[in-house]
Amino acid sequence: MRKAALLYNPDSGGRRARRQAELESALALLRSANVEAQLVLTDSRAHAEEKARQAVIAGCDTVFACGGDGTIHNMIQVLANTNVALAVLPMGTANALAHDLGLPTNIVAAAQAALRAAPRRVALGRVDYLDFESNPGSRLFIVAAGAGVDAHLFYKLHAGTKQRMGMTAYYTKAWQLWFTHPMIRFRVEFAETGSDELRQADVTELMAVRIRNFGGVLQELAPGASLDRNDLRLVFCRTASRLAYLLYVTRGLLRSSWKVPGIDLAHSKRVSCKYLPAPAFADGTAHPKVYVEADGELVGTLPAEITMVPDALTLLAPAR
Repeated sequence: MRKAALLYNPDSGGRRARRQAELESALALLRSANVEAQLVLTDSRAHAEEKARQAVIAGCDTVFACGGDGTIHNMIQVLANTNVALAVLPMGTANALAHDLGLPTNIVAAAQAALRAAPRRVALGRVDYLDFESNPGSRLFIVAAGAGVDAHLFYKLHAGTKQRMGMTAYYTKAWQLWFTHPMIRFRVEFAETGSDELRQADVTELMAVRIRNFGGVLQELAPGASLDRNDLRLVFCRTASRLAYLLYVTRGLLRSSWKVPGIDLAHSKRVSCKYLPAPAFADGTAHPKVYVEADGELVGTLPAEITMVPDALTLLAPAR
């Protein structure tokens, strides 16, 4: 590492004054290791991506995402398919990728880990969808993409609530949705890795997962998922049973391997999601929308297709 930009999202997590001091300490550590390092503030998704693009043009060999999974999500849109490495200083709400990589939660220790890390090349997921103006859109992701119940959570969870309450907001809203979500069905189609046979299922939830350990209460949400693989770990829920959803989350929390009826897993490199044929309602409106998220960021609606981009990103993380 010779030249690095630390892109910082002041809205990630909490305790802004304390985090600012931690960042200054991390910056001093990097500079003491003869790294030409600079702290760059960002204030929006577009701004973060533009600053990352400027860092690449300026010759940085490393860009630090100083924030949560949303900040990382913005960075990979720019750093994908370049030789610039992504390093992470976990300062967000969930920090799922940091948990999976085994990064220290202490910011200075995470910077030290990046200095010692060997570059690791990984595949990324890509989701194509319709945005909220019904235009085609696409985003890369590194943690997970989903359609159905989980994306509806992010639709309902306003940014202001998330900033005030942190993970409490996720758990509170998830519990509320467990009682109230209408469980809209849609159709998924995929072929398992190593097979050409197409499978179909009508589901209430589809998650395409890339990491093993989410941390928090979710822990091992998708056993078998790994950044070392070049495919997706699909979790698809054929059931509308609220108890089944609760059992599945409990299973992950306990790191158990018991099977939950109606919730299945598969490995695949491509999965498509589309609405079921349905008549319009009496007032002329269409069936309810099914939302799509990528790395915890609400991006659009169905129809959607999730695929893999191999050998797409360089990560700096502790050796396994």
